[in-house]
Amino acid sequence: MIRSVLEFLEASEGRFRDHCAYEDVKQSYTFAQTGEAARAIGSRIAALDAFQRPVAVLMEKSASMIVAFLGAVYGGCCYCPIDVTMPADRIRTIFSVLKPAAVITEPAQMTLAESLDAGCPLLLFDDLVRGPTDTELLHAVRRRQVDSDPLYILFTSGSTGVPKGVVVSHRVVINNMQWLEKEYDFGPSDVLGNQVPLYFDVSDHDVYCPLKFGCRTVIIPQENFTFPANLIAFLNGHHVTAVFWVPFALSVVANLHGFEAEVPKYLRYVFFAGEVMPMKQLNYWRKYVPDALYCNMYGPTETYVCTYYNLDREFADDESLPIGWPCGNIDIMVLDEQNQLVLPGSEKEGELCVRGCTLASGYYNNPERTAERFVQNPLNSAYPEIIYRTGDLVSYNDRGELLYHDRLDYQIKRLGYRIELGEIEAAAGLMPEIEECACIYDRGRQMILFLYTGTQTDKKILSKTLAGRVPRYMLPNKYIYLDEMPRNANGKIDRKRLKELYV
Repeated sequence: MIRSVLEFLEASEGRFRDHCAYEDVKQSYTFAQTGEAARAIGSRIAALDAFQRPVAVLMEKSASMIVAFLGAVYGGCCYCPIDVTMPADRIRTIFSVLKPAAVITEPAQMTLAESLDAGCPLLLFDDLVRGPTDTELLHAVRRRQVDSDPLYILFTSGSTGVPKGVVVSHRVVINNMQWLEKEYDFGPSDVLGNQVPLYFDVSDHDVYCPLKFGCRTVIIPQENFTFPANLIAFLNGHHVTAVFWVPFALSVVANLHGFEAEVPKYLRYVFFAGEVMPMKQLNYWRKYVPDALYCNMYGPTETYVCTYYNLDREFADDESLPIGWPCGNIDIMVLDEQNQLVLPGSEKEGELCVRGCTLASGYYNNPERTAERFVQNPLNSAYPEIIYRTGDLVSYNDRGELLYHDRLDYQIKRLGYRIELGEIEAAAGLMPEIEECACIYDRGRQMILFLYTGTQTDKKILSKTLAGRVPRYMLPNKYIYLDEMPRNANGKIDRKRLKELYV
């Protein structure tokens, strides 16, 4: 019985002690070095006597950041990756919810860390890994851990302006790794090329596959995605065999005709998740890298990866990819507006709901929002059974595969990020120039449109002010001034009308 992801690390540490586990352009860690450094960090964290509390990791994306994650877990805590490029005010908002037991950081981020008033110890990574290992204390912590303990907390955009912290347990990742083992052929010779930030759940495969399979993750410098020739040379130079990327990254390569000079020579698996993958760009990849297995993975942060579709046929450029079927030890339900089950063979659309051990534990320090999404199964009145309502509209095709259609609310997925348009509106509403505002999403052009009333203001000023309050990936693409907002019969802003006029 596996109760902790650390058991994966310790097994690979025993089998592949001197093999590289994690690598970036500056440094690398063997499995032995990973374990030793994580246990040293864990000893200091455990001494805080903060069992199950979160530890914030405020570091640039690196192999060391992953080691810091594992150190927090050894200490009996869960970790919370923090994007160092986020506005400081947003990090403070996250910390007000998180109330971390400690912050693990590095010299380059210490000024930022000190400005956040976290109210807890600020610990330098380099000092922690040079510290002593308290084996007895670590054993005492491990004896208390169970697979439902929190492993990490990821903050996603919140519609009220306050980000939501999704709590994910060990059980979720353990289940996913065991499913990957059954479905695919990973081994110690595989090399994963990391693209996504480590505060994004798609990166979990890059973090945990080495622990489970003894393979290696290499972090790809972000600037390589601007120059596909450099990117492909990097993939080939490091013998990358698998990628778990967001569709945007795959599309950049296709749009810039990245394979005309050189193609990836070693890729066996191309996994993608986080948003809808355009078929035109995927067909470019399939043309030049025909022998790889391509897999469309689906799942919000609250369910991790819960469905998948291994491409087994050709698709035209204007077709949509299925999101497929549930992964192992997971069940999905499509419920209509009356909470009745929509079955394969029906053409009806419904909300995708998920049950099983892939579910997150809820939102950290937010029981109200947790109760909205993590609910009693309406098809079961006999005993307590929690399901997650994704808010995604889906249907079955004639093959029994799930098809994704749209969101039921105003949440969008853009450039691989989940964004609540309401958070942008809440941040913009603080500006004195803004009386009312609304964000709408042009899915075809992948553009966020920001419409507002009040004082007409230069878009550069609006953008600069917003950049101090939300991450850059949430900034609108276009600002539109209106004399007044259209309204529906309830007196609310008529967003449907706005879409009709401007999308």
